[in-house]
Amino acid sequence: MDSAVLATVILALIKIALILAVLFTGVAYYSLAERKFSAFMQDRIGPNRCGPFALLQPLADGVKFFLKEDVIPHHVDKVLYLAAPAMAMIPAMATIAVVPFADPIPAPASGLFASLGQIQFQLADINVGMLYIFAVSGLAVYGVVIAGWASNNKYALLGSLRASAQMISYELTLGLSVLGVFMVYETLQLDAIVAAQTSFISFLPVAIPKWGIVVQPLGFLLFLIATFAETSRLPFDLPEGEAEIVAGYHVEYGSMKFMLFMLAEYSHMIIASAVITCLFLGGWNLPWVDMSSLPAVQRVAAQLAVFTAKAGFFAFLFIWVRWTLPRFRYDQLMRLGWKVLLPLAIANLVATGAFYVVKYTVGIG
Repeated sequence: MDSAVLATVILALIKIALILAVLFTGVAYYSLAERKFSAFMQDRIGPNRCGPFALLQPLADGVKFFLKEDVIPHHVDKVLYLAAPAMAMIPAMATIAVVPFADPIPAPASGLFASLGQIQFQLADINVGMLYIFAVSGLAVYGVVIAGWASNNKYALLGSLRASAQMISYELTLGLSVLGVFMVYETLQLDAIVAAQTSFISFLPVAIPKWGIVVQPLGFLLFLIATFAETSRLPFDLPEGEAEIVAGYHVEYGSMKFMLFMLAEYSHMIIASAVITCLFLGGWNLPWVDMSSLPAVQRVAAQLAVFTAKAGFFAFLFIWVRWTLPRFRYDQLMRLGWKVLLPLAIANLVATGAFYVVKYTVGIG
């Protein structure tokens, strides 16, 4: 095998291991953070037994899921019932492959990776990165639908039907809301979108960064709302509506199979936070702060810290909204998606196109 190919394969395996380790650790402590914050909002104590500040609680939960009896109800379609959790989890993990976390750094001058030229903090740098995310994340709903169907339970089936209707309704808004971003930055590549946000809006008297949230504020709001619906979080958690359908599509699941659904949900929220950061918040960049003069290792560390802080804010927002807003009724959910968000997304796209017609006609920056 050619040395460059071998180096590429080994580096890819290292990246996969690191990304999965960080993702699973993040999911574990994200669930703990949600439990602690919900306890704070409800004036409860919350988890406080497992280790200092309950930091070992995720480990205890993992052991509990592993040791629970793995019951398979006799009335289910066994093949589909067992496949559904994996079908929900795999797309959740796969979408992180195209998310960039920092600028590339030069490869070592000698050694196995010297032939690579540079090392990217991204598993797959493809020029249609956002299309990949939309395509793969849309597959997760199959796991939910099949879980409800295979369970042979009317409440599970109602939950899966709600999930499919919700996905169809809000996927349109999700896609249309970012078309304006693609028009502004003229690329679908996430690292290129982040790089484009380092510039400033030239036709304004003050230096304002060309972040997505600045140039596409309505697109940002629509994308954020649609992301809540896509991840089935309150106020859009109709597929799990405990008050009506007893946990919905995964009501017949327990043990490790239920844990896979939980991991998929929290993974979706973490990756969605990272994608929002890349599209609308400048990624790992800070306006008016030049990190390019720092040594490579320090620069990457600073960029990773900035990216984590931005994505962490949106991850916290998912928790905050869940324990603040009540659940929509099903008819309200559909009405909001089709009669409010979709027309606004189309209007935003038309307005962005009209602006660029004027821009290239008049010649403004």
